[in-house]
Amino acid sequence: MKVNIRKISEVTGFSPATVSNALNHKKGVNAETAAKIWETARELGYAADSKITKVKFVMYKKRGYVVEDTPFFPLMIAGVEEECRALGLDMTLCNLDRRAENFNEVFHEICAEKGAALILLGTEIEDEDIDLIRSLPDPFVVIDYWKEDMTFDAVLINNADSARMATEYLARNGHTKIGYLKGEFRIKPFRSRYVGYQTALKKAGLKEDPNYTVSLSCNMDGAYRDMKAYLKKKPKLPTAFFADNDIIALGAMKAMWEEGIRIPEDVSVVGFDDLSYSSISNPPLTTLRVPKQDMGKVAVRRLRDMLADNGTLHLKTQVCTEFVERSSVKKL
Repeated sequence: MKVNIRKISEVTGFSPATVSNALNHKKGVNAETAAKIWETARELGYAADSKITKVKFVMYKKRGYVVEDTPFFPLMIAGVEEECRALGLDMTLCNLDRRAENFNEVFHEICAEKGAALILLGTEIEDEDIDLIRSLPDPFVVIDYWKEDMTFDAVLINNADSARMATEYLARNGHTKIGYLKGEFRIKPFRSRYVGYQTALKKAGLKEDPNYTVSLSCNMDGAYRDMKAYLKKKPKLPTAFFADNDIIALGAMKAMWEEGIRIPEDVSVVGFDDLSYSSISNPPLTTLRVPKQDMGKVAVRRLRDMLADNGTLHLKTQVCTEFVERSSVKKL
């Protein structure tokens, strides 16, 4: 039997009008209530009557530290656009900025359009923002965020395994003092990479030294300034660093070079992402290549499969990285 608004009202205890407003993303329903209604609707198998003709790629910004001023995400968006075109779907880009005064209004406008599926870039989502995901209308896919107690479709980088592989590479090259260039905005991908870094150290029989962890801003200029300030204190440095991403690695490398620290002769560095200018840095940066465009394509294909199956099965898809060996690591 088809699930209707009255059935959802009976189960949740909210009035049919409130349920209808929540499912249509109209104003006047608070986020927690809307999240509960959408969660129940999904559990009951509710499906809105609309033919999907468009995909909205939603760039969520909590602070903007990670998703702004980087070539990473435009490449992902290009992948989404290419796959949408191949499937005969329109694609639009939407910015959803938590810092904006009209955040709630923009969110409702994005979600209210009939015939649109959503891909949410969740890189800057924190667990406290979970009602944002719970309130999304079906179908949707989240990129770069996952919460263990939630049931939704997600496309992720295999962050922990990739960071473990990078740190193990440093250990195989004779490094026993391996530090961590830590992005100060602790998004979920960074936390997963830290777990991989820790796992590799334990596997190699090495101890994690907190003196070798340097917390840096998540943009290149900020990482450079923070690393400069750190180096002015004349700290004892490890022989190698694993960095949360290339932006942080490159900013730190510039600061080290200006302070007379040679890479890789004095300190080796491994990044994460393989941004376009990582291959032309001085020295070229050893890093992990993320298939950015393919991630976007995979998200669109998952939406296509969800529409075709009309089922309740949810998938968490992890995309593997490729290790790119360049000149920023010295073999001891």
